[in-house]
Amino acid sequence: MTYETENIEFKSSFTEELYKEVIAFANVNGGVIYVGIDNEGNAVGLTNVDDEYTRITNGIRDAIAPDVTMFVRYTIQENKVVRITVQEGDHKPYYIKAKGMKPGGVYVRQGTSSVPASPEQIRRMIKESDGDVYEEMRSTDQELTFDAAEKAFKRYKTEFNASKYRVLGIIQDNDELYTNLAFILSDQCPYTVKAAVFSDVTNTVFNDSKEFGGSIFEQLDDAFSYLMICNKKRASFSGLERIEKSDYPEEALREALLNALVHRDYSYSGSIIININEQEIEFISIGGLVSGLSTDDIRSGISQPRNPKLAGVFHRLRLIESYGTGIRRIYTLYADHPVKPRIETTTNTFKIVLPNMNYAVSLPSPGKTNYEITEQMKTIIDYIEKNGSINDEQIEALLNIKKTRAYVLTAQMKEMLLIKSSGRGKTKVYSLYNDNGSEKNH
Repeated sequence: MTYETENIEFKSSFTEELYKEVIAFANVNGGVIYVGIDNEGNAVGLTNVDDEYTRITNGIRDAIAPDVTMFVRYTIQENKVVRITVQEGDHKPYYIKAKGMKPGGVYVRQGTSSVPASPEQIRRMIKESDGDVYEEMRSTDQELTFDAAEKAFKRYKTEFNASKYRVLGIIQDNDELYTNLAFILSDQCPYTVKAAVFSDVTNTVFNDSKEFGGSIFEQLDDAFSYLMICNKKRASFSGLERIEKSDYPEEALREALLNALVHRDYSYSGSIIININEQEIEFISIGGLVSGLSTDDIRSGISQPRNPKLAGVFHRLRLIESYGTGIRRIYTLYADHPVKPRIETTTNTFKIVLPNMNYAVSLPSPGKTNYEITEQMKTIIDYIEKNGSINDEQIEALLNIKKTRAYVLTAQMKEMLLIKSSGRGKTKVYSLYNDNGSEKNH
């Protein structure tokens, strides 16, 4: 008596359950299915072998995607049993068309059973078949619509229709399946942008927060509109002339947002984060620097796009000019300001920080001493009285503030004749003044 194994499956008659067995074998190591043999290994036979043979071959061809027929062979044994030999396919995962490329439609062999694949198994099979470039891999969701993309392409006077999908990289070259690039551009895009406004420079007290989803084009429009609402104008006067200046150059906000959307690592599910406070805006995207690049390279305009096809779509729409120019443009916009943009990276994140221009230039002018002594200033004074002096790093650690805030704070205190600096760079320290302006001795 023969028994079912990891590579052998028995079916007493044809039912649509047969499809998941074919799929499981095509996804994992291959196997043989006998139709006309019961679970105990007895040859019960098929009533009309020819009719059943036709139903089996047509059903496997029509019900399973991608096309698995080149990996399937059929033979009729003793005129009553159909033997189906399934080889492991090279375009996994295979799945039931009606259910899609998801656990309910993808099966793998587990012991003597064919069971739904986990999302992790599906992603691994796609990666093995398509390679490691996320935007070129098949999307696990094939039920996609592109209403927002069509509106965006129309707005920028660029053609967008099914005939352009292959050129753009929305479908794979060797079949009609949507890629992950299509997933990102689609109305079903699962990734989001989260923006938060804080009332303190340490980003701990929320004032407001928003999350923007949908197609990446909707995220771009909605997030940028929100940034412009947060981009306040400050008024100053030159004689009788009123001069208004925005906190941030509009073009710098646009370039930073585009950079985050185009270069983030979409193989991870986390959101792009935008943190806003009165001092600066942080744009944080998932995915560190592409291997081989440094932050100095990025500032110089050298760029290796993580998602070249997505960058190509944005370039086609003239939303970006060419790789690397956006970061250079941001630095150019801040060329005449005392506080410059910053780039900070970790293994898995990329952050660009834009200083608030009005905050940065609100440093005291010569002779201006009408500031109130704040709690932070008192803390610095107390520290110097106990220790004789303090440096920038000690101020940042003592107050738990960033370098930009420490710079503004010490500049104000010097203008108020509370402290005086000596030395430069790493040797610079601050000490106290007495009431008549001479430095205190310690």
